[in-house]
Amino acid sequence: MKLEPGDAAPDVTLPAADGTTVSLDAYRGKRVILYFYPAAMTPGCTKQACDFRDSLASLTSAGFVVLGVSKDTPAKLAKFVEHDALTFPLLSDPGLEVHKAYGAHGEKTMYGKTTVGVIRSTFVIDADGKIEKALYNVKATGHVARLRRELGLD
Repeated sequence: MKLEPGDAAPDVTLPAADGTTVSLDAYRGKRVILYFYPAAMTPGCTKQACDFRDSLASLTSAGFVVLGVSKDTPAKLAKFVEHDALTFPLLSDPGLEVHKAYGAHGEKTMYGKTTVGVIRSTFVIDADGKIEKALYNVKATGHVARLRRELGLD
C-alpha cells in the first residue's frame, strides 16, 4: 500500500544506531523527513546519507528533522554513522514492519527484472503527523537536491 499526501503517517518506534529508541511521536510539532534505504555502507546508500548529512544544517534551520531507516542491525548502523560521520538518527527495522507500513518494501523492477525488496523512498511528514510528500523509487544520487528544491529550500 502506498501512502498519499494527507494520510496519517504510520507510527515509527525503532532502535537507533546509538542504542536509543526513537519514536516519530517525539517529533510532533516539527516536520520530519523520513527516508528508507536498502543497505548501510553500500555506494548509493552512502551517497544519499552523506547528501543528507551535508544538507542537515540548512534542513534543521528550516525546521526539519531527518531520520533514515533500513533493515540493518543497530550495530551495522553504528559503523555506518562512524565511518561516514553521519549526524542524524539511523533506525533499524530488520523485520520490515515499518517499511511495509510506508509501502517502502515490496515488488520493484531493477535492470528489467522484478524482485521483492526495499523500495528507496522518502516521506515528508508535517507537524501534525500527516504525510506531506510521499516519494517512491527515488534515485540515491541527486535526491536530496531534488527534495530541497521541492521544499523551496534552494
